[in-house]
Amino acid sequence: MLRHPRDWQSLLYLLALPALVVWLWRYGIHWWLYLPMLFLTLGISVVHHNHSHLKIWRSRGLNRATDLWLTLLQGHPGFVFHATHNANHHRYHHGPQDAARTYRFGGDHNHLAGYLLHPLQATWALYPLFGQWLLRLRRRAPGAFRYCIWQYLLVVGLWLGLALLDWQKWLLLVLLPQLHGLHWLLATNYLQHAHADGHSKTDFARNFEGTLNPLLFNIGLHTAHHQQGRAHWSTLPALHAQVRHQVHPRLNCGGLLPYMFTTFVLGLLLPRYRSRPLMPSNKIT
Repeated sequence: MLRHPRDWQSLLYLLALPALVVWLWRYGIHWWLYLPMLFLTLGISVVHHNHSHLKIWRSRGLNRATDLWLTLLQGHPGFVFHATHNANHHRYHHGPQDAARTYRFGGDHNHLAGYLLHPLQATWALYPLFGQWLLRLRRRAPGAFRYCIWQYLLVVGLWLGLALLDWQKWLLLVLLPQLHGLHWLLATNYLQHAHADGHSKTDFARNFEGTLNPLLFNIGLHTAHHQQGRAHWSTLPALHAQVRHQVHPRLNCGGLLPYMFTTFVLGLLLPRYRSRPLMPSNKIT
């Protein structure tokens, strides 16, 4: 029933995260399990993203069930990807019409403050798109609109139920991990696009080629993903190899964490480690 056999890894993450939450809720919080749980929130964000591009199952019913399961795990409904990611980010590729383009907020920059602020700025810019998309959906497809609202109600119901059971455990094991996953989901846009060229057909995204890719569904290979949004995540290494030589060398990086340390920490102290823009200043809008 899986669309692609490699999605056993997606299913593993979908089961492992709630299993860890239940175990920690029952037996107490231990850092050696809490940290892997936080990492799994990143994986769930990527699974949610991938599922919005290419559904995991061949069965419509199983895909609907997975939609709801991901909504509960991440604390926000999957339809937001259609309104802001597929119809916006993948349509405009970090260009001037992309609502969450990094250079929209204070100019073309790539530093620690910009990285930390970007999730808040992107949320402010993208939420109007949610509302507009829902209003159009209500007029054109009332049934689909009700399905989207139902997802929100499920999240609120889960939160209220768990908070009534134990608000402290709900905060530490549910809400904060979900916010952690959402932060990375939005902040990744900054990591992948800050100081890239939003007007270029090949240099609009940064690629991370490090060891985290297999654990996070090759999300670091971003140029290939943008160019072939419906390609399965397991095919991205091969697709990246085909386009890598077309991308500016500064946009093909090694590991994500070394990049962040070099750019955001060493860059504060030593000018030679600071990121440099690829987009001409007269094209920043």
